[in-house]
Amino acid sequence: MSRKKKLEHFADLLNYSHFFQPSYEVLMQEGFPLKSKWNSDFFEKNQPIILELGCGKGDYTVGLAQRFPQFNYIGMDRKGARLWRGTKDSHDIGMDNVAFIRGQVFHIDHYFGADEVQQIWITFPDPQLQSPKVRKRLTHPSYLEKYRNILTKNHLIHLKTDNDTFYQYTLEVIREQGHELLFANDNIYNSALPADIEEQVCSIKTFYEQMWLQEGRTIKYLQFRLK
Repeated sequence: MSRKKKLEHFADLLNYSHFFQPSYEVLMQEGFPLKSKWNSDFFEKNQPIILELGCGKGDYTVGLAQRFPQFNYIGMDRKGARLWRGTKDSHDIGMDNVAFIRGQVFHIDHYFGADEVQQIWITFPDPQLQSPKVRKRLTHPSYLEKYRNILTKNHLIHLKTDNDTFYQYTLEVIREQGHELLFANDNIYNSALPADIEEQVCSIKTFYEQMWLQEGRTIKYLQFRLK
């Protein structure tokens, strides 16, 4: 994408009331006004909140929100130019159960309060394969502790990835930390899955997922709950 097009998208994002990008200074000093108040002050319906981290273009956030209108969905990514597509599409469709945040995932507990999020989706995150970057993986224990601060007791965390190293790393973290592994499959498009999981996991393919499938990569999925 050209720099000109990115700037156009950044400018257009400011026109959408369901897009949020507080500055670091405001987030840390004044606090995010919707923290612990998403359902009371923003969404029209008081429904369980599902959060997608590193949502990219928002394909998954919008797709899930269309299929499961009984939930409120929020996509989060640090790159605004990516978020423009999901923000615009959900607005054009007239969806009232979708929002997007431009921000760092590590600051997640500044955007949400305790027991405010029921599920977290981590879809095709950067696997951070270089050794010094392991702490940046979105299933690293330091991130899981951040998630714990905002998740309900009976929560779910979903991971969908094409990267075997990241998938195996997450399984190891779950085992070492004593978390509850609920489901795992290392090739979802070549397996018989439970109907509810198949509807959520296989019915929506992100922009990047379609590219990787064309390259012959296998897609992996796991679901777990923090101890």
